[in-house]
Amino acid sequence: MAEPTPPPRATEARKSRHLDICLEDDVASQLDAGFGRVRLRHEALPECALEDVEGATTFLGRRLSAPLVISSMTGGTERARDINRNLAAAAERFGVALALGSQKAAIENPALLATYLVRDVAPTLMLFANLGAVSLNYGVSVDDARRAIDAIGANGLYLHLNPLQEALQPNGDTDFRALLPKIAALCRSIDVPVIAKSVGSGIAVRTAARLLEAGVSAIDVAGAGGTSWARVEGRRSGDPRHEALAETFAGWGYPTAEATRALRAAFPSIPLVASGGVRTGVDVAKALALGADIAGIGLPLLEPATRSSEAVAEALGQIVAGLRIAMFASGCRGTSDLPAALYRGSDAIETTEPST
Repeated sequence: MAEPTPPPRATEARKSRHLDICLEDDVASQLDAGFGRVRLRHEALPECALEDVEGATTFLGRRLSAPLVISSMTGGTERARDINRNLAAAAERFGVALALGSQKAAIENPALLATYLVRDVAPTLMLFANLGAVSLNYGVSVDDARRAIDAIGANGLYLHLNPLQEALQPNGDTDFRALLPKIAALCRSIDVPVIAKSVGSGIAVRTAARLLEAGVSAIDVAGAGGTSWARVEGRRSGDPRHEALAETFAGWGYPTAEATRALRAAFPSIPLVASGGVRTGVDVAKALALGADIAGIGLPLLEPATRSSEAVAEALGQIVAGLRIAMFASGCRGTSDLPAALYRGSDAIETTEPST
């Protein structure tokens, strides 16, 4: 039998402590996301102008001005309200998507719903609700999910899968038994796309196949190389022995670049998001070259979001500018050109017969 969920105030305190740890501590995965080992071809004669480069794309039927989603970060604690609104306002300005943090806190305590409400500052934003998949084994119903989507005016639902984090979280929700049929029932019962994502450990090809069979519309690899939620939970525990245990999982999971390449090879046409350790516009370009449709970025925008929407917009502007320059310097006019720009060792030494 599933253990009872913690009281609402405990959930709110946990969410606030997560923010402190991510802002103040080094809780990065000890695995590299893998983008440093990915190279794009340099094209010295791109035959276009920088202004010709177009970063817009379509994802799940919605046009984005740049192939980015601000990855799920927070909600459910009072200080998250301004963070989410700053993220949303900047995302609206740049025409990128936003996924909110888990809304379980607002299901437990409706007074916390305000920490997720952003539509008034981002009326046209592609916005994703978010729930932990395992919550379906702990009393969260399809109706709860539908209300969570409707309450924030979401265009889709992120369903995150975090067994490692839950196992290291005091009183974590660790009963993942018979969860796939509940995911399938949820996908059949709601009117918006469901994106399944990991939480910093990646998704294997065989797991993605089961999720797609269950009816999810897209996969976010959320691979290793960014924030390690195992390390976050270790720090949050305040227990040196538990933190030492969590540290043994600091290098757990599939690096984002590796997971992205494998999932695209296995599923050539699914909507695919690459997140986990994406830090720059060059990383975004590499993620798309590996087969992602869009890239997710989180931690680099958290600290700016504690200050203002303008600070988030400045950081986003740097990422988008870096992406466009990477595309230009590799001879890509559009994001769909990037897979052909992957560098292979022979590229720099290819020769042609001189003309006579």
